[in-house]
Amino acid sequence: MREMRILVTNDDGIFSPGLLALAEVATRFGEVRVVAPDVEQSAMGHAITIQRPLQYHRAQLGPFEAYRVNGTPADCVALGLYHWDGADLVLSGINLGSNLGNEIWHSGTVAAARQAALLGVRAAAFSLALNGQEPAFTSLLPSVEQVVRLLLEFPAPLLVNINFPPEPAGIRWTRQSVRAYSGRVVEGQDPMGRRHYWFAAKPLTDPEEGTDRWAVEQGWVSLTPLRMDLTDREWLQKMEVNRKGVLS
Repeated sequence: MREMRILVTNDDGIFSPGLLALAEVATRFGEVRVVAPDVEQSAMGHAITIQRPLQYHRAQLGPFEAYRVNGTPADCVALGLYHWDGADLVLSGINLGSNLGNEIWHSGTVAAARQAALLGVRAAAFSLALNGQEPAFTSLLPSVEQVVRLLLEFPAPLLVNINFPPEPAGIRWTRQSVRAYSGRVVEGQDPMGRRHYWFAAKPLTDPEEGTDRWAVEQGWVSLTPLRMDLTDREWLQKMEVNRKGVLS
């Protein structure tokens, strides 16, 4: 019986310290191959490259067999699984910053794991809430190993989003925090006098107890099972009950 194959990727780029830390933990569970973007691809969401060909090159990353791709996180997973003839598990991260609540929608870290799930491979996305701090991956590795072991030893969903506080106090299963935000565009000017714009958002409510954002704020590692079906089933059921599911 062959050793478990674990593909490790991210959206921060091939030389991110979080990628190296996650690959190190993954070696304790199986054979590891790293395939990651050659430059940072944060907030790319689930973009895939269709207008140009992609390149897949060997990269120097410590003791690991690693490859860099001039594409998105989702591209990296698709190419990684293709070149390795599949894998048993895909781990994405460790992202330098949280992917909580609404951040899941645009996260390249989560999208990489979701791409694996779309291809039928169990996957998990790992992120670290930094809050302006420098990452301390050495002290975080025992918690990362504990989470991976949990996902492998017990029945686990196909796709899990995992967020770590800087100093974990334990692990909790959570639901996604969904909050209303006040979005705005901040206009500025660069030294050459050219206009530029920043997107900013401020939450209008505090996170509810039991959500991913609440758990991380309390010092817990948050494990959120994600589903691939985005259908609003509650609304659909209301339409069926009211006989409005079919329009004439």
